Amino acid sequence: MPCTSTDWNDIDWYQLKGELKNAAAELGIDKIGIASAEPFVELKQILVRHRELGYESGFEEPDLDKRTNPALSLSEPKSIISIAVAYPSKLNDAPRSEKGAYRGILSRSAWGMDYHHVLRNRLQRLEAWIRERLPEARMESMVDTGSLSDRAVAERAGIGWIGSNCSVITPEFGSWVYLGEMITNLPLPPDTPVTESCGDCTLCIDACPTGALVGPGQLNAQRCISFVTQTKGHIEDDSLKQKIGNRLYGCDTCQIVCPKNKGKNWTHHEELQPDPEQAKPLLLPLLHMSNREFKERFGTSAAAWRGKKPIQRNAVLALGHFRDQSAVPALIELLERDERPEIRSASAWALGRIGGSQAAEVLSRGLTAEQDEIVRKEMKKAYDACELHGD
Repeated sequence: MPCTSTDWNDIDWYQLKGELKNAAAELGIDKIGIASAEPFVELKQILVRHRELGYESGFEEPDLDKRTNPALSLSEPKSIISIAVAYPSKLNDAPRSEKGAYRGILSRSAWGMDYHHVLRNRLQRLEAWIRERLPEARMESMVDTGSLSDRAVAERAGIGWIGSNCSVITPEFGSWVYLGEMITNLPLPPDTPVTESCGDCTLCIDACPTGALVGPGQLNAQRCISFVTQTKGHIEDDSLKQKIGNRLYGCDTCQIVCPKNKGKNWTHHEELQPDPEQAKPLLLPLLHMSNREFKERFGTSAAAWRGKKPIQRNAVLALGHFRDQSAVPALIELLERDERPEIRSASAWALGRIGGSQAAEVLSRGLTAEQDEIVRKEMKKAYDACELHGD
């Protein structure tokens, strides 16, 4: 019999927890764990240190107390329910880049339907399940953009451990999981954290393209390609522009090399399955995409949350990465006509990478007309690169 009672003193909370976990599959959830709602004292110390070192991305909740004290999100919390939903890691029938038809790539977290919507749906189902049994329950759900750290909650709840790559690694699904949590006033018994760990493995740290993983479980977000591709404005660091490669949104390197992810690919959530043409789009058509076209093409993806500007800038950089001669006319048009200085500076960098007399001539001419100092600086470096390599 399901555990239902109006008198909380009569409830067998262990039984309710068991029923909750048994209901996970029908709720579309792959794993459920229970954490205590005590403040995350050690995490706060880590976050303070990261702020002092300048490692934050700027996307986080700025109030460190809110990030580490569940009681600031829900009064008198008793437990936190952590959920994990597995997502795919392989792209079947992936289109390939070809000369004159080069492609970019979205990270796996941007494949399929925006995971924020998917996880909120799962949490709503979970909330309805609880409310059917305990109408007086109080709950506060959050996904990614909430104040609490999804990973810290998941680790405490026994979902997995925080790996050297800063991802939560589950014994069952690897790190290919989305996380969400629900703060509740239900005194559910907490789960035991996972004792498995990365040991002395440093493959992810060694493979990080920019050295953003400064130590096991330590990330300098300012150097992380995943964060850099989501920023707006100029990317002034030449090494970052080069390392981005053809990534349009996000980076999966530290998860791809993880031994715990070997052979793991999850296809049982239909709405999370990728459209190959969305996951690996042609670059040139992205350059002049309207807002409407962007919404039609990428509006259902998590990559859409920052709008089209970062993706267009990253597409320009990718064309420079490929040294795509066929892109020169389009890049010249952006350099001379686009109102956005970050697009003009990226176009200058790409033209410098591609080189040739046509690019050199346009860059030379543009230096006399360009007013933005950052763009002028990029144009000068690009012009010098064209002159150095010639045709």
